[in-house]
Amino acid sequence: MEFGQKVKIVRKRMFLSQEAMAKELGVAFATVNRWESGRCKPNYAAQKAFAEYCKANHIDVDALED
Repeated sequence: MEFGQKVKIVRKRMFLSQEAMAKELGVAFATVNRWESGRCKPNYAAQKAFAEYCKANHIDVDALED
């Protein structure tokens, strides 16, 4: 599964808007939007922030499905 798909699934499970997810991860709204649409890929720091966010919220990223 692509990173953007994972972000979208986690965001929806947490009932967050793209803007709220961006604030949680410390990135811009446009960044989350681009990840979800597949227009860009995250850098290492963003991937790490997302993984830490998931871990803190007890979400197993590797087990995500639509």
